[in-house]
Amino acid sequence: MPETVSSRRNTVLITGASSGIGYELAKLFARDGYHLVLVSRGQEALLYAAGTLKETYEVPVTVIVKDLSQPMAATEVAAELRARELSIDVLVNNAGFGMFGVFAEGNLTSELEMMQLNMVSLTHLTKLLLPTMLQRKRGKILNVASTAAFQPGPLMAVYYATKAYVLSLSEALADELRGTGVTVTALCPGPTPTGFQKRSKMETSRLMTGNLLDAETVARAGYRGLMRGKTVVIPGVRNRLLAFAVRLLPRNVVTRLVRLIQASREPI
Repeated sequence: MPETVSSRRNTVLITGASSGIGYELAKLFARDGYHLVLVSRGQEALLYAAGTLKETYEVPVTVIVKDLSQPMAATEVAAELRARELSIDVLVNNAGFGMFGVFAEGNLTSELEMMQLNMVSLTHLTKLLLPTMLQRKRGKILNVASTAAFQPGPLMAVYYATKAYVLSLSEALADELRGTGVTVTALCPGPTPTGFQKRSKMETSRLMTGNLLDAETVARAGYRGLMRGKTVVIPGVRNRLLAFAVRLLPRNVVTRLVRLIQASREPI
């Protein structure tokens, strides 16, 4: 007998789900009995994560191997969902990467792929999946931004700009969707030790020093905020204070301070 809308298991789609914050979020949704739809570009890591989650939490797990840094990827993900007759109750736009270095010397192809992944695919997936949520008058969207969203970021100029877009979009949509039954939450973690730093080539940045929150702690804060319908979640007292402080300082001072903090402890 097919499941009715009221009896079927809730389904969450998580991008960038094979490691880091995305994987930790997947564990939380699995703990609460969600059907997991995991999207990532690395097949081996994704299948391993899916197998572990399915065995540990005894929940259904669907895997979609897709590189969301490519222009048609979001459309292809939506097509796979339709083919499998999957309806998404919660969308987690977590996938993203950064690039460390001076803008004039950066690789344009990589920067365009970063913009596609961090901004365009996030927007595209949201656009494709939101209408069904609105029809059902329920749904949740979690967009993973960053504390980078609150100020310019010399030495990671494009990355910081992409996260400012994610935060701005999320706050605007949260307002537009008030009263519809659909909520939008922006998760803005500070520096978090994951595979992000290696891909971004920023292991030696001063930003990665000090007492940093781990991915599990960040995911728990984001999950709680999402379930409570909060618009912006900034895990950690220090991160919240810094996000507030940059609004009080002159913009040029903030930019110079970020450059100082971002700078490598060693020559690039």
